[in-house]
Amino acid sequence: MLVGAKRKQLKLGLFIRPCGHHIASWRHPQAQADAGVNFGHFVEMAKTAERGKFDMLFSADSNTAFTGAEAALDLVHYVAWMEPYSLLTALSQHTTNIGLVCTASTSFEQPFHIARRFATLDLISGGRSGWNVVTSGNPKEAQNFSKVPHPPKVERYRRAKEFVRVVKGLWDSWDEDAFLRDKKSGVFFDRAKMHELNHNGEFYDVRGPLNVARSPQGHPVIVEAGLSEDGRQLAAETAEVVFCAHDTIESAKAFYADMKARTVACGREADDIKIMPGLSVIVAETREAAQIKLQQLQELLHPRLGLALLSARIGHDLMDYELDKPLPPLPENVVISSRSDMIKSWSKTPGAAGGEPTLRELCQRFAASRGHYSIVGTPQDVADEMQRWLDNDACDGFNFVPSIFPTGLDDFVDLVVPELQKRGIFRTQYEGPTLRDVLGLRYPVSRYAERKAAK
Repeated sequence: MLVGAKRKQLKLGLFIRPCGHHIASWRHPQAQADAGVNFGHFVEMAKTAERGKFDMLFSADSNTAFTGAEAALDLVHYVAWMEPYSLLTALSQHTTNIGLVCTASTSFEQPFHIARRFATLDLISGGRSGWNVVTSGNPKEAQNFSKVPHPPKVERYRRAKEFVRVVKGLWDSWDEDAFLRDKKSGVFFDRAKMHELNHNGEFYDVRGPLNVARSPQGHPVIVEAGLSEDGRQLAAETAEVVFCAHDTIESAKAFYADMKARTVACGREADDIKIMPGLSVIVAETREAAQIKLQQLQELLHPRLGLALLSARIGHDLMDYELDKPLPPLPENVVISSRSDMIKSWSKTPGAAGGEPTLRELCQRFAASRGHYSIVGTPQDVADEMQRWLDNDACDGFNFVPSIFPTGLDDFVDLVVPELQKRGIFRTQYEGPTLRDVLGLRYPVSRYAERKAAK
C-alpha cells in the first residue's frame, strides 16, 4: 500500500435467517426455534448488527415453501417465516443507520409495485433501503401464481433487464425540489418537475409517474446475486452490490476481476459495484473452543435432511446412498452448477480420516457453510482471512452468514469486529445517514437532470 494512501475498508452485510444458516441451527439449545414468527428476535438481531456497525441487513426470499429439500421438508426450519419487506419496514423503526435490503422477484411482480414499495421504505427509513433483484430460478414458485409455465432462464433475465430499467426510470419521476407545498399560492408541486416515463418495451408498458417522491438517496440501492453468465452480465449493467458464494480465494479473485471488468465495459466505474461473497464464521477465544461449537451443530444434523440438501444441490438423488462411504461416481447426465461443481471438488479432498471424505462429511460441510467460505477459529484467525481476501482483491467485503442466531452474531460482533477495527479496515462510526453513504456509492443523478445539464 502506498504511503499516505487510504486503506481499503471492509463492507459487511448480515444475511438474516430465522435460526441461523446451519441447517440444524434450530435444534441447538441456544437457538429460538420459533424465530420465524418472533419479531422481537429480529429486532434484537438488527440492533446487534447495528452495534457492530454492519452496512446492511439482507433478507433473501422465496415465493414457495418448497426450497429444494423436499425429501426432508418436514425437517427444514425456514419453510415459513415473515415476509421480508414487511419485516424490514418494521425494523426500520428500531434502527438508525443500518441498511435494509430484501428480495423481490422480477418474475412475479410488476415494476410499478416494486418501485413504489422500495421508494416508500426509503422514505420511512431515511434513505436506507435496497432491492435484491432475483429472477426466481425455482420453478415451484410459478405454481403459486398462474397457469403460465415458468419462463426459461434466458427469458427471465431479458425480462429482468427491462424490469430494472423501468423501476429506475420510475424512481426519477420527481425532481428533488418538485414539491413546493406553498400554502399561500395554493401550488403543491411544480408540474414541470414531474416526469412521465412512457416506457414501451418487450414486456412492459408503463406510463408513470411514480406516486412516491424521490428517495432521500436518489434511488434505493440495487443488489443482485449469481455466478452464471446471465447473472454476471445483468449485475454488471445494473447492480451496485453483488452477493456471491466462493469457497476459495482463487475463485473469488477471478469472479471479482471479471465483475469489475464487466462493470467498466458497461460504461461504469469499477467502484460503482461492491462484491460481497458469503462468509461463514464460528469464532471463540481458542481454536479448540471454536471447533467444539462447530461439532455441536454438526451432531444435530438429521441424516435425511443432509442427504436431501446435497441431492438438491448436486442434481442427483442420494437418499439411498450409504452415509459412511465416499460419494460414488455420478451419472454423466447430472446437471452441472457452480454449487454441484463445488461439492464434487470437496469429494476429492481428504476427509477427517485422511482418505476420501464420506457422504456424511460432505453433508455436514454443506449444511455448515452452504457453499460459502468458512472460517473456524480465533478472532485473529478470522480477521487474518478477511483481511487477506480484502487485500488481494477477492472482495470489497462480505455477506456474513452466521451459523446460529443469536449467539453466532453476538460472537462476531463482540470478538471479530473489534479486531477488524484495530487493524483499521472496518469503520468505528457510520459514514452518513443513507445506505449509499455507508457503502460509498455515488448518488444517482436523475436522467431528466442529466438531459437538462447536457442542453
